[in-house]
Amino acid sequence: MTETKFFGGLELSKRVHHAIMDMGFEEPSPIQTQAIPLLMQGKDVIGQAQTGTGKTAAFGIPIVEMVNPRLRTVQALVLTPTRELAIQVAEEIAKIGRLKGIRTLPVYGGQPIDRQIKALRQGVQVVIGTPGRLLDHISRKTLRLDRLQIVVLDEADEMLDMGFIEDIESILQETPEERQTLLFSATMPDPIQRLARRYLRQPEWITVSRDELTVPSIEQVYYEVREKDRLDALCRIIDSIDMTQVIIFCRTKKGVDDLMNSLQARGYGAEGLHGDLSQSQRDRVMKKFREGTVEILVATDVAARGIDVDNVSHVVNYEVPQDPESYVHRIGRTGRAGRSGVAITLILPREYRQLRLIEKLAKTSITRTELPSLADIAERQKEVINDKLRLFMEEGSLDIYRRMVEDLVKEFDPLDIAAAALKLNLDFGEDELETESGMEFGNTGARPGMVRFFMNVGRQDNVGPREMVQFISEEAGVPGSMIGNIKLHDRFSFVEVRDEVAEKVFYCLQRTNLRGRRVNVEPAKGRSIR
Repeated sequence: MTETKFFGGLELSKRVHHAIMDMGFEEPSPIQTQAIPLLMQGKDVIGQAQTGTGKTAAFGIPIVEMVNPRLRTVQALVLTPTRELAIQVAEEIAKIGRLKGIRTLPVYGGQPIDRQIKALRQGVQVVIGTPGRLLDHISRKTLRLDRLQIVVLDEADEMLDMGFIEDIESILQETPEERQTLLFSATMPDPIQRLARRYLRQPEWITVSRDELTVPSIEQVYYEVREKDRLDALCRIIDSIDMTQVIIFCRTKKGVDDLMNSLQARGYGAEGLHGDLSQSQRDRVMKKFREGTVEILVATDVAARGIDVDNVSHVVNYEVPQDPESYVHRIGRTGRAGRSGVAITLILPREYRQLRLIEKLAKTSITRTELPSLADIAERQKEVINDKLRLFMEEGSLDIYRRMVEDLVKEFDPLDIAAAALKLNLDFGEDELETESGMEFGNTGARPGMVRFFMNVGRQDNVGPREMVQFISEEAGVPGSMIGNIKLHDRFSFVEVRDEVAEKVFYCLQRTNLRGRRVNVEPAKGRSIR
């Protein structure tokens, strides 16, 4: 009999449970709680959920539980709209199934098909791919679906927008009638509903509703950082702010442990809080934090629920939360009992779109801020030292130190003695945090200080300069003044943006739609503009 363990209220095999614990999951998300039991019962399911709700694990866990690793045939098929999503889904399912020996394979255009054919011949249990490349393999008979048990249509509305609906139907017609089918879509337009009625058998509907999010009235800012500079950036921020207590959020238990150890190694008083701690350990950490003997608490979302400490001045999202609900719950730990509070988020370039999604769905505004400079940190240290000196002088009890100074005054100026004492205990250091310009676009043929992008939309899409400016401004969250020359052609356009926002624009416009057209953005080739 297979040994089982519980993940929240879900009963999973020991190997799958161990794998998802290693991935940092602490409890199932709402979509996982609803979808996994239905899929394990063999039911067809329609799930309406946004990106970032944990839906990949919602179908990935049942797939791994149901697939037989001893059979070297394709037993599960996942259709995705883009190669990026195919790779991401394949990686996550591989992590979930690693202890069971489940083999996954992403197939998509742009990669040599021979490599994919070789992998299929060697035997895989789960295939994740884009519709066009999947059809190619089916027509070549390199992908056989006669032993298929489950089909997943992931982000079906996006596949509809990209014109894949006929390809999807062609693929489904090649699968066994007795298969199990799961369809995920953020929206449910008529073509998707018709597809569901035709190919799903008495499906169960799941909707992950987004409650009205109430964002607390606190200051919300974000800093743009590079992956390798994230810890240094955090330390700079801590050193420059006037904080009482701060909660720093990480996504996983391992992330909490790693960051806590790094902060302690740098001399910060930090403690960690996550699901692996016993109740006595948790109580000990929270007692220190409530009493103020520890100023920094590093925590996961789950572990921080229910924390009610009124004196938290700052919340830091060291890693961007996966959904707007988590963001609102995190930042609600500060600004309590009528006090002011600040929510700080560190974002990597690839996370711009997730930040924009949080702003949109949480109906809030998060302001971009420059990282504190060395001068800012030095100024803050001076203020702290001055306050401590005033306190020491008010308290008195300086006799032993006065005698030391009396001896030195015979040789040196009192002002020099005081300055030397400060120097002995202070080290403003050098500015060691690397300043990077970010993504290098090279010569794009733009004017100085600008970057020129190629976009695959033009006059035939009923797009004019004003619509283009509005689209870029809204999607990337940059002011119109940052957008320069726009040159429209029938089927494509060239757009200039200021170099300081170019990386943000590039990432934010990926996988967007303008006038119903899927937008492709890439740096233009260098040439002079007439």
